[in-house]
Amino acid sequence: MTKKRAKNSKRRIDTEVSLLKLKRQAPVSVALVYPNTYHVGMSNLGFQTVYRLLNDVDDIVCERSFLPDPATIPTGDIISIESRRPLHTFDIIAFSISFENDYPNLLTIFDQAAIPLRAMHRDDSHPLVICGGVTSMLNPAPIAAFMDCVFIGEAEAILPDFMELYKRSSERNALLLHAARDLSGVYVPRFYQEAYYPDGLYQALTPLTDVPPVIQRTYSADPQATPACSAILTPDTTFDQTYLVEVSRGCPHGCRFCGAGFIYRPPRYHDTDSLRNFIRMGRTHTDKIGLVGAAVSDLPDLNRLCNLAEELEINLSFSSLRADALDENRITHLKNSGVKTATIAPDAGSERMRRCINKGITENDILAATEALVSHDIPNLKLYFMIGLPTETKADVDAIVSLCKKVKHTFLKTSRPRGRIGEITVSLNCLVPKPHTPFQWAPMDDIQNLKQKQKHIKQGLKRVANVRVHADVPRWAYLQALFSRGDGRVADLLEAAHHNQGNWPKTLKNALINADFYVSRERSPDEVFPWDFIDHGIQKTYLLAEYRKALRGITTEDCDPDTCRRCGVC
Repeated sequence: MTKKRAKNSKRRIDTEVSLLKLKRQAPVSVALVYPNTYHVGMSNLGFQTVYRLLNDVDDIVCERSFLPDPATIPTGDIISIESRRPLHTFDIIAFSISFENDYPNLLTIFDQAAIPLRAMHRDDSHPLVICGGVTSMLNPAPIAAFMDCVFIGEAEAILPDFMELYKRSSERNALLLHAARDLSGVYVPRFYQEAYYPDGLYQALTPLTDVPPVIQRTYSADPQATPACSAILTPDTTFDQTYLVEVSRGCPHGCRFCGAGFIYRPPRYHDTDSLRNFIRMGRTHTDKIGLVGAAVSDLPDLNRLCNLAEELEINLSFSSLRADALDENRITHLKNSGVKTATIAPDAGSERMRRCINKGITENDILAATEALVSHDIPNLKLYFMIGLPTETKADVDAIVSLCKKVKHTFLKTSRPRGRIGEITVSLNCLVPKPHTPFQWAPMDDIQNLKQKQKHIKQGLKRVANVRVHADVPRWAYLQALFSRGDGRVADLLEAAHHNQGNWPKTLKNALINADFYVSRERSPDEVFPWDFIDHGIQKTYLLAEYRKALRGITTEDCDPDTCRRCGVC
């Protein structure tokens, strides 16, 4: 280990505040790995929740590891944060994967840890490699060849039983077979084989032995059973020294582009008393508390939590608030917490496109939210939009420019009496049609089209003062679509790109597979998808009906688990 590397590791440990009582040793050691940097991984509450879950078991020690910074660690083994043990010395390597674009990092980590890339080339002398996270629940096919075991579902509902089985097992294959047969939400790729039609279309995932042909995702019906809150406080995250508390899972609004909104159904909320206790617990460590969830605005009694934060002199922040849910109490609390920048996500510029994606907010909601925020001395706004949506026209792209100008007008009118004006940041994101959503049949827009749309919006807002436009990179969105919508053959592309030092243009040019086949092709209604072996409880016919409604601009009511029986989950 280089001196520079040791120094950086030590600095991180010195600035952390652990909220757990950690063990030095235990019979079972797990390296929990986030395939990105420390800063990104430690900003992820799901990662911290799994860390807490494993370390709460007496005979398991769990340590963290992250993608090394190539500027400080050019070569050598990957080590854990806690004891600086090499990754290959752990019993289990558990990857938590939130974003498909981190897939190439998996192979980098394997290489630096001296672990064979493919599961078929490992034996009992190597750590067992498992993975979970949002991408595993959407479509694990592109990385299945690299994993011994994939968890499809929420960690609280899978990990305890799997770890108990691991502790009773002495041989890898027997353990995996037992897990695949007897545990819900466990997918063991070695016991399955993909089949394809002569034209290259995906046909089926066929069991090679007596294992379930369909994997039922698992979920925690009672979110109170396992608290999801920060295990470690650190300044080196997006949420500097903030104690994060999960308030909900799932979302009732059914935005048709949102994978999390479908795979985490039904929407579930923590009860208010539990959340009040978590906030009080967090207050003993920091005055910054962050409420996390896909639908924080829909939390019953959210205003009571805001009032508690006022009493405890807490700076309370929210991962998401809808424009139509910004009432006086919530905005006042944002102001009192010192928030300087608020986020509004119109997602589309025109009312027609918001009906297409089932967004459920209007232009009036957006402008009213702008006026309310600025009038409460929150000077800066971020606006999130998507481009490349199904049925999108030039008029819809123009509508993004028009809406931004209307927001700026409202912004200026409300700011002028206060004698100062902040900034509006416009974020443009390329739509990547995700598995298990109504848009899984849709093609991704062409890279050149996306670039032209970005250019058109930037030009339209170029002369508007105090407005900045940030756009993601269409070619990276293209790769995300490849990883998100691909089958097992994409593993070959990932491995080839790894050997090409990440040169994707060269990799795609020399590939036997045309990546456009996965990215740019509209799928037929009866096509079998590589992720169809995962059962989230949502009927595929429901998703197809939602896609057809999107194309016609017809909206769907919010999900109410007590009364709604449309999608099949409840």
